[in-house]
Amino acid sequence: MNRPDRTHTPRLGSTDPAFARYVQDAATGGAPLMLFHVDIDHFRSVNETMGMAAGDMAIALLGQHLSDAVGADGQVWRLTGDEFLVVVPRAAHMPAPEAYGEYLHEQAAAPLPVLPYTIFLTVTVGVALCPEDASEASALLRCAEYAVDQAKQEGLGLVRRYAADTAPAPRRESVIAHELADAVASQQLHLLYQPQVNAHDGRVVGMEALLRWQSPSLGTLASERFMQAAEELGLIVQIGDWAMREACHQARRWRDQGFDDFEIAINVSTLQLLRSEFVMETMQAVREAGIPAHMVVLELRQSAFANDAQRIRSTLSGLRSEGIRLTLDDFGMGVSNLDSLVRYSVDKIKIGHGFVHDVTAGDREAAIACAVIAMGHQLGMKVMAHGVETDTQLGFLRRNQCDIFQGHLFGEPMPAEAAGQLLRRRYLRSDAFVPSQDGPTLLLLDDEENILRALARLFRRDGYRVLAANNVQDAFDLLATNDVQVILSDQRMSDMSGTEFLGRVKRMYPGTVRLVLSGYTDLATVTEAINRGEIYRFLTKPWNDDELREHIRLAFAAYAG
Repeated sequence: MNRPDRTHTPRLGSTDPAFARYVQDAATGGAPLMLFHVDIDHFRSVNETMGMAAGDMAIALLGQHLSDAVGADGQVWRLTGDEFLVVVPRAAHMPAPEAYGEYLHEQAAAPLPVLPYTIFLTVTVGVALCPEDASEASALLRCAEYAVDQAKQEGLGLVRRYAADTAPAPRRESVIAHELADAVASQQLHLLYQPQVNAHDGRVVGMEALLRWQSPSLGTLASERFMQAAEELGLIVQIGDWAMREACHQARRWRDQGFDDFEIAINVSTLQLLRSEFVMETMQAVREAGIPAHMVVLELRQSAFANDAQRIRSTLSGLRSEGIRLTLDDFGMGVSNLDSLVRYSVDKIKIGHGFVHDVTAGDREAAIACAVIAMGHQLGMKVMAHGVETDTQLGFLRRNQCDIFQGHLFGEPMPAEAAGQLLRRRYLRSDAFVPSQDGPTLLLLDDEENILRALARLFRRDGYRVLAANNVQDAFDLLATNDVQVILSDQRMSDMSGTEFLGRVKRMYPGTVRLVLSGYTDLATVTEAINRGEIYRFLTKPWNDDELREHIRLAFAAYAG
């Protein structure tokens, strides 16, 4: 059999004659066939963090590794962006199919030098045999796909042989690729809208348009589920253009209803930004809708900057010169190159959801969120927090001067009619934006309720606003939603020691004055905490009321001074 040029990995079409001949030979008495479906695990993260150019190079190198591994015994094809097909006729000297699959798995794990990176990939491998499992090319392909799905039900990075009695439903990726081409023409796409609110008073200042696809067989899918397939199939520009026009027209409908003081945020892909016509196409959509350019905000991913730098810079400059505003989405997630904030001008940066989720209890997440806010303000940008779901997250981010919020706390993605009703209300969760009570505030933390009550009664006599918590999480929640000046914590608690708690508090709320009150004395731990500046004083139980009140008075004086 004549073999294709091995200097690159050919793509496998649905009627590829070389693959069909392999299967036909095996089905008609020739050497039986081993078919391996090699699926890269989490490959999308490579494109997002290192850029599509690095991803393409990694794919090319992996294809070469697999071709070198099979040598003259077999053939390798590329199926989709992150999938390969390996065909090897079985011979007496070869290992069993599962063992050969493990061999390919090991070859795929070899380091890939993609300068300036070294990339390590893992793969999931599905194994199907001809003629045992199927004797036609399309059926054999399905068996290999099923085997991959069977492996992924157990976990990633596995090798599994096709088992007919446990074959799953057709792969969602295959269904998506088959149906997506008709999505725009068949009006299966629609937009949902999620409000963005001002951090000062909860006023709705924007709506992000979020793409959804009503697949005939898979139901409603979020954009994350099908956009990679849209890129691979060459449909991303068509879909992105539809979303742009639909969002702009919806903004016009809201303007006609009297709402003209909000922005419409639209996500754009890297492939859209790389098109030389993108600025013209964007402005055409804006003018057709009859809305001012400053209403439109395009949300970009950091990974876009890893591509053609000159073209991206030119595109962004052209958009801004027309009045279009730009937001850098999910900043802090993946590889966030700070240099890009200097080289590319954007109006807003959006803190990644992962940092917002743990911002009230994770000192590292809190530090990163605060650093992004401070950096954004220094560069003249607004900062938005994405994924705000609780009052404590909201309180912490407000205290640290975040400008805009988006998340389920203010509304899930919703149809245009429901989003219009929120625009009519103008203000969301107004109760959460009421200024906290004035006056000196003391936070008490102790897991013994009787001690907590006794301390609260004692300090209320001196006119302090007293907040009480009997566990660390409640204490963090109170700190996030209240302006606390002084903290008095027990040392021995079930979930965390007082010195560890106050050490985290120092990093998250460095202006607070922190004291420990405990009947347990570990001098080494206490001394280290004092030397690190994590606690102001260590006081012992049982206490003298007057002396303890004086210590707290001095702590408030230290805060004021």
